[in-house]
Amino acid sequence: MTTIVLAEDHHIVRQGLHILLQAERNFSIIGETGDGLEAVQLVERLQPDVLVLDLMMPSLNGLEVTRQVTKRSPQTRIIILSMHANEAYVREALRNGAAGYVLKESSAADLVQAVREAIAGRRYLSPPLSERAIDAYVQKAEAATLDVYDTLTTREREVLHLVAEGNTIGTIASRLFISPRTVETHRTNLMRKLSLRTSAELVRYALQRGLLPLEK
Repeated sequence: MTTIVLAEDHHIVRQGLHILLQAERNFSIIGETGDGLEAVQLVERLQPDVLVLDLMMPSLNGLEVTRQVTKRSPQTRIIILSMHANEAYVREALRNGAAGYVLKESSAADLVQAVREAIAGRRYLSPPLSERAIDAYVQKAEAATLDVYDTLTTREREVLHLVAEGNTIGTIASRLFISPRTVETHRTNLMRKLSLRTSAELVRYALQRGLLPLEK
């Protein structure tokens, strides 16, 4: 039996994904969430075979969730669901450890195939992303120069995402189970590393970096 966790912040979409995947023989949905931080925690606790993950999630986006899950639950294969066919997103998803990238405009059969390919240890890109281009995407990802964002610690990234969404220091401290003073320290450190001076610059950086959804 292939165990699956769903992470999608739109309840109706997540419900549809649940019905679709649960109907497949040997697929079992063992957990669901609509929040990026909760997705990381849920996968770490349940250790599913597959995580089906929306690219744009609150708290942490799908790319950062992928990076953390790959480290904390390396046996879990990750399928990114996205409305964006942008090569930069695909490259970053694969670089962070995703096994598949499925566009939301794709058919249900594409998602099912992506899950089966992932379980078999292979990568999958849905049309119009060519399967023949997978190696090229991976090679470009591996050859990419170091991004300053990559120098941030996991906690600094979490604080960056939550600050950019407009959460208060107190709310962030509560979400991450750390003190407000520690949140302030992480915020100061990440802004120094990214050469940001104001909250407005931080939000602008998050939008440009694709950490916040432009469509919301």
